Amino acid sequence: MDIVMMVLYLAIVLSILVFVHEGGHYLAARAFGVRVTEFMIGLPGPNIGFTWKGTRYGLTAIPLGGYAKVCGMEPGKENPHIERALAYAYTHGTIYADDLAEEIGISTDDACEVLYVLEDWGCLVGPKKSDEHNIFRTRALRDAKRGIDLKEGEPRAFENSHDLYLEERSHTYRSLPFWKRSVILLAGIFMNLLVAIVLLVVAFSVIGVDVTDDAGTMQHIVLSPLDSISAGVTYIGMVVQAVAGLFNPQTVMQSVEGSTSVMGMAVMSKAYADAGIAMFLQFMAMISVSLGIMNLLPIPPLDGGRFVIEVFQKVSRRVVGYKAMNYMSIAGMALFVGFFVVMLNQDIQRFVFGNW
Repeated sequence: MDIVMMVLYLAIVLSILVFVHEGGHYLAARAFGVRVTEFMIGLPGPNIGFTWKGTRYGLTAIPLGGYAKVCGMEPGKENPHIERALAYAYTHGTIYADDLAEEIGISTDDACEVLYVLEDWGCLVGPKKSDEHNIFRTRALRDAKRGIDLKEGEPRAFENSHDLYLEERSHTYRSLPFWKRSVILLAGIFMNLLVAIVLLVVAFSVIGVDVTDDAGTMQHIVLSPLDSISAGVTYIGMVVQAVAGLFNPQTVMQSVEGSTSVMGMAVMSKAYADAGIAMFLQFMAMISVSLGIMNLLPIPPLDGGRFVIEVFQKVSRRVVGYKAMNYMSIAGMALFVGFFVVMLNQDIQRFVFGNW
């Protein structure tokens, strides 16, 4: 039963904090007029939910973590066939890759590639499981103010193909200047740190905490909001210092030994929950800070890695291609898997020998 509660507490904490993190990306993207076609709790896959103003909100079959699908974040240079493919797609409503390829004079593979880019831009709906071929459809659109009520797969009216292309591109991450892209990338991290501060203020300044003085007497104290914020900022600094130790050969092992895996977090979640609501909020704040700072690491596919790539592209005026991004992401994931294996082994030994 204890193991079930450990898993349940951790699942609740991670789901809430990942929701907060992805909510930061979502809010920043929408503030800049960028489409977000999906905002889900859980890993990508089958889901239930509803669609509102072009975004599908819901819960996936595996409710761990979450994601916000910000349109136009595909790496590399922009596909050269976008404008013609977009005009053809909006003229026909329902598009077959073979027909598009023949119409604009490209290969079927190139047609599939550009159609998937348009799906990523939020212009089209991709093939469904029931489709026998590569069929794409225009998205359903309802705008009562302008009297527009178009359904999925229907043609769209437009006057000029270039104006259409500029309008659709303006709702993508790709169209934004450097500083707006940076805000979207770092918004999730900011939200995690902000929520951590709020949780600590609630725990320390609203609920209060029990402390034992030198004489062994238990006292209930309530800190001022300013002291709670100061404690939160201090803790964030400690986490930053610990994470930075991973990149120092002299302190890397010490930093790894002081870290914990998902297994360790599960054990800690129950211990903090059993200690009361204030302690559990402190635990959530700790995990929120860790999630935010770890995402700041300059390693793709983390937010910090994407930000470093944006900086590189801005300074060098060169575009990082899909293959290079893919290789860096694989290397980054391999590094994290290595850290995870080491930390999981530590946690197993702690669990077996009771050295938490």
